[in-house]
Amino acid sequence: MLVEIFCNWFMQNKLLDEAVQQFMSLPGIGRKTAQRFVLHLLRKSLEDVTNFTSTIQRMKEDTKFCRVCNNISENDICEVCANPRRDQSTICVVENINDVMAIEATAQYNGVYHVLGGVISPMDGVSPSDLHISDLIERVSSGTISEIILALPTTMEGETTNYFINKKLQQTGVKVSVIAKGIAVGEELQYTDEVTLSQAIKNRKPFE
Repeated sequence: MLVEIFCNWFMQNKLLDEAVQQFMSLPGIGRKTAQRFVLHLLRKSLEDVTNFTSTIQRMKEDTKFCRVCNNISENDICEVCANPRRDQSTICVVENINDVMAIEATAQYNGVYHVLGGVISPMDGVSPSDLHISDLIERVSSGTISEIILALPTTMEGETTNYFINKKLQQTGVKVSVIAKGIAVGEELQYTDEVTLSQAIKNRKPFE
């Protein structure tokens, strides 16, 4: 009953409810959590809240996408692609930026990346042309790439995307491998523990 009254009070206050709605637009954030965030910000000083909001705004305004691999970057080319100590001849293909972060956390991979921005999913209206697959083919056609590692989710959509990319690369002669199946079927890379993920990359095998 108390929770109900509390929620109703929040909804009756337009400014508070609008703030709650903004937090609820974030993934995994329900009304109760959003309300806690709003109350927390109300307790902070105006300077703290201003710093918080300006940081988010600067992040949005100043963050770019690497023109080589589509990873997030503060410059036209991300730190990974610009690093001369990385193996520029090996490209790890991932679904999204979260996967780059997950693989980097293992500290076991020294190549570069290519972020597709999703996987092929006809049910969701996502076709190959909606992804950065043509960019990948263009990178391989440069002749400097020796291996493509497919590190996509072990889902039907991920496997479909693997198959499509492999078919596109067959004429290039580039080695195409896929991460080992230590990752459970249906699991996303970003939720896989670092040890399992690093072993999956180390024990990759030719795509069949």
